[in-house]
Amino acid sequence: MYFAGVDIGSTMTKVVIVNDGLRASVIGPTGPEHRLLAYQVMEDALRKASLAFEEITYIIATGYGRVNVPFADKQVTEISCHARGVASIFPQARTVIDIGGQDCKGIKLQEGRVREFVMNDKCAAGTGRFLEVLAEALGVRLGELGPLSLKAQRAVKVSSTCTVFAEQEIASYLAEGTPVEELIAGVHEAIAIRILAMVERIKVEREIVVTGGGAKNSGLLKALEQKLKAPLLVPPEPLITGALGAALLGREAALKAQATGQPLARKERKLERASLGP
Repeated sequence: MYFAGVDIGSTMTKVVIVNDGLRASVIGPTGPEHRLLAYQVMEDALRKASLAFEEITYIIATGYGRVNVPFADKQVTEISCHARGVASIFPQARTVIDIGGQDCKGIKLQEGRVREFVMNDKCAAGTGRFLEVLAEALGVRLGELGPLSLKAQRAVKVSSTCTVFAEQEIASYLAEGTPVEELIAGVHEAIAIRILAMVERIKVEREIVVTGGGAKNSGLLKALEQKLKAPLLVPPEPLITGALGAALLGREAALKAQATGQPLARKERKLERASLGP
């Protein structure tokens, strides 16, 4: 049997297909047409896995746009799916820090299940979007932020965590001739301080796993490790843990139904553009 997880995040959409292990994963940018994108990314994943849509036993959708996946059998919150996905990679994980495009989450795990969580979804500070805006202000590509900050001799203090005011602060530093790498290191430190303040509310415990796009930023990871005073674990592909968890939860639901003799509640579904609505 094959199972799929579809995670429509605010900036990226991910699909994972599993059976006894990971069969395929695909990542694409989230645009305004969530339904069309879900269709396209699912189709790409099926092609990569050499499977037909009819061979997928169960599909769970998660993330910001989970209600816009018309071919999903069930919707599950991203908190539960991230927890399940991380636990499958790092069974010893106790704390998850997910740094997404528009929000940041802290999840406390106990034996692989969600014990409690906190979320910053009201402000861009501490998210991928914050880094994108500041990369533009500094005139560097997003992927260059990490390597550049690691070259800094020091981190200048960026006191504002508001995106607009931080841009103004950075412009002032640039006018004074402050090296770009020191500014980036300062931004990473400011974000790390903000994330630390959030996750301390759930009492951080090792092992700590970082997921999301922020986990690909080596400078931010270094700043977080310094503030948390603990090493951080990062999945091989930190963007797909939510989709992976969704697929695994689908597999568990199917196996439970099989073991108990109960029918698996599935939607009548088809993967056709016509089924996506206007």
